[in-house]
Amino acid sequence: MTRLLNIETSPRGASSVSRHMTQRFLTEWRETHPSGEVVDRDLMETGLQFVTAPWLDAYFTPPDAHTPEMKAALALSDTLTAEVIAADHIVISTPVYNYNVPAVLKAWVDHIVRKGMTLGFDGKGLLTGKKATILIASGGVYTEGSPIRDRDIAPQYLRLVLSVIGIDDVTVVAAGGAKAVDLGENTMDGFVAGLGPQIAAAAA
Repeated sequence: MTRLLNIETSPRGASSVSRHMTQRFLTEWRETHPSGEVVDRDLMETGLQFVTAPWLDAYFTPPDAHTPEMKAALALSDTLTAEVIAADHIVISTPVYNYNVPAVLKAWVDHIVRKGMTLGFDGKGLLTGKKATILIASGGVYTEGSPIRDRDIAPQYLRLVLSVIGIDDVTVVAAGGAKAVDLGENTMDGFVAGLGPQIAAAAA
């Protein structure tokens, strides 16, 4: 059975373009994988904390020497990392804030890049053989020829992180110009429908 891990990051709920992209992706994915399992992880509802000194103390302490406090500090990180390890395909849905990913997604990255779990002690990624899809909505347009092309940081960052943990089969569906929905220049359904072929290909 194929398992898909669905990572949601936008705080905008029904107004979120990236979340609507996810719903279309999930519809396509379920049609292609009728016996597959979807694990949802909404980072806006996870209570995710930034890395702290106690977390780092636990991280750098061998597991067999962990105190109860250290185990508690790493508990959520262990859960998030286990979800990534168990997935065959990871879909990350995100808006772009100031040219990069939201802080909550960066926090998730810091919790799942774990030596001995997703990253080898030799620096090589351990999660080979998996797929990832990045669904990314931005107000700006970063396609070839755009005057802000060099600011297209978010997908580059996510590709790098996924590569670090061993995932090189990555598809990006970039929804530039998403502010057209907020400005009333396009409907949500119309905007996302325009991405339909790309999303369907990523979900296949």
